[in-house]
Amino acid sequence: MKKHIVCIGDSNTHGYCADPADCAEGGIRFNEDERWTCLLQKALGEDYLVTEEGLSGRTTVFPDPLHESMDALGVIYALLKSHEAVDLLVIMLGTNDVKERLGANAACIAIGMERLVRKAQSVDCWGDHAPNILIVCPPAILPEMEGSECGIPMGKGCLEKSRELPQYLEKTARLVGAHYMDAAQCEFNRLDGMHLTRRGHAQLADMLAGLVPTLL
Repeated sequence: MKKHIVCIGDSNTHGYCADPADCAEGGIRFNEDERWTCLLQKALGEDYLVTEEGLSGRTTVFPDPLHESMDALGVIYALLKSHEAVDLLVIMLGTNDVKERLGANAACIAIGMERLVRKAQSVDCWGDHAPNILIVCPPAILPEMEGSECGIPMGKGCLEKSRELPQYLEKTARLVGAHYMDAAQCEFNRLDGMHLTRRGHAQLADMLAGLVPTLL
């Protein structure tokens, strides 16, 4: 049986491309030669299975009044059970949690991550081993977000909260017994300031390709 890695995240796990000129096919989603999940699969090789579970707009636990089914907490049980047995769960969330309309500061977002991880740990999907979870803190949002078409609805205070996230998510990882990785060095684009570039996807895949085998 291959080592099974499930990656739960938002648009940066789904592979949303904010700049069509940065995508090989010029679309709104990076292709299988560009997305970090697919690059991770290629780097790890045939002894691993990497499963994508990315949804644009997804949060940790906060329901979005404008869009349905955005909180990972509401779907985490079904996702994990549908992919059992799971050897490693990678969670990269937090960017959407900083939206002004959700009313959560960085500390509360980390508490939401704690709740999500504890729920994941409780799901009977881990085969014959203990729950194994990696929290990946996304890069901080860039100032370009505030003037972009898709960034304006994010509201005020997003930059500040996203910059504070690493210190809180790292503490959360220690609290719940999860692994932690900060993806701060991975490149966000300069159009909307909150989505990975093609280079950013490659950077994230490289970081995880070095870390993941040590966690299994």
